[in-house]
Amino acid sequence: MKSLENKVAVVTGGNSGIGYAAAADLVSKGAKVIVTGRNKEALTKAETELNVTGIVADQSDLKAIDNLVDQVKSQYGKVDILFLNAGIAAFAPLDAASEDHYDSIMSVNVKGVYFTVQKMLPILNDGGSIIFNTSVNAQLGMPNSSVYAASKAAVLSLNRVFAVELASRKIRVNAVSPGPIETPLYGKVGLEKEEVEGLGAALGQKILLKRFGRASEVAKTVSFLASDDASFITGTEIVVDGGLTVNAVL
Repeated sequence: MKSLENKVAVVTGGNSGIGYAAAADLVSKGAKVIVTGRNKEALTKAETELNVTGIVADQSDLKAIDNLVDQVKSQYGKVDILFLNAGIAAFAPLDAASEDHYDSIMSVNVKGVYFTVQKMLPILNDGGSIIFNTSVNAQLGMPNSSVYAASKAAVLSLNRVFAVELASRKIRVNAVSPGPIETPLYGKVGLEKEEVEGLGAALGQKILLKRFGRASEVAKTVSFLASDDASFITGTEIVVDGGLTVNAVL
């Protein structure tokens, strides 16, 4: 029997990158998977390639979250696994960051995450698993990442508080914090190709394993946290960064 057979999983932002890889891995372990995203074309592609259900939903829009919950409840009744993966990354120095920059990141990465969990609770099975996709940026103090880093630090705080609040329902709440991962995200953060390549080279010297991670490697961590193999793990963060955050060598 597959480890997640008969489980229903929702993966937000599941039409690309880490979310796509997580959806694929959850399906391979027997779960019925719903993926969300804002791009209908990408969702249709994911449905075809992964054998998942795609639902268009903008995480920053609370009405869209309500609609998502209604559709999931109508089609599947209950949910066992919730992977809060959807998020945006944008960078700006403190002296140039605008209100729009701040609001757009916080609206998706914090408010959207918070209310997705809240609104999913009535259809989340007791004994279920909530997993947040956070980031090592919450700890690194990387220049120009103040708002993005703060948004991920906020989610790590939610991770701990929700673990306490939901313990009575035996719902486990955990976070996975990736380091540099080979995903389309690096092409969407407003950096030129040369800047992305330069960042990759610099990080490559700091990562103990001397390479970027793969989305599939994060996905396996998500599937582990979703499964009974992690039945005594809650309120914690698993860092998947190839040793970046423990490398003190300058």
